[in-house]
Amino acid sequence: MPIDVPPGTVTVFAAASLSAAFQELARTFEAQHPGVKVDLAFGGSSTLVQQIQQGAPADVFASADEANMQRLVESGAIAGVPALFAHNRLQIVVGLGNPKHIAGLADLAKPGLTIALCGPTVPCGGYTAEVFRMAGLATPQASQELDVKAVLSKVVLGDADAGVVYVTDVRAAGTAVVGVDIPQEANVIARYPIAAVKNAPHAPAAAAFIAFVLSAEGQQKLTRFGFLAR
Repeated sequence: MPIDVPPGTVTVFAAASLSAAFQELARTFEAQHPGVKVDLAFGGSSTLVQQIQQGAPADVFASADEANMQRLVESGAIAGVPALFAHNRLQIVVGLGNPKHIAGLADLAKPGLTIALCGPTVPCGGYTAEVFRMAGLATPQASQELDVKAVLSKVVLGDADAGVVYVTDVRAAGTAVVGVDIPQEANVIARYPIAAVKNAPHAPAAAAFIAFVLSAEGQQKLTRFGFLAR
């Protein structure tokens, strides 16, 4: 049963990899709570943390890793205890038809390729570095993008031959790209926490939105976008 929430706008800062899923969640939440609008702001988790710390009026923060959420917890910017709501995996993304015949992580080091990766301060960048470490490979020379959507965009536009993104990003891109699996023993499980921001402008809606994300309905929607159960 949806929680009764006063009308107004709830502002949700969310990791870029959540874009498609959270847009769907927001539509359903708004339909269940007439008069409530969900304002979504997506970006690299580290960038969103900086914005919240600088006073951006966010009600909810959903991160693609626990480290960036912990930064806000330690600075006193989070109300309550963050809750894990989803997991994800990484995948190599290449152009349609895989014209460079990339079959695995080792191929990303081949000469002549243009590779796009997330920067090291972004969750997908940290996860990517861990994947190459577990595979016993050096991280290849690559661009350092601000978020996972920028990596995906470079591959879609043909500005990069390949990149490393989340499985959910490849799925959301549809037929524009192809995903190349990373072996399970070299892959990581990305952990996504969510929490209300301290002194949230619309605290009741923040609590209700988080409850919806954690609910059976919210979890079902996330799995449809390729996220793993929490």
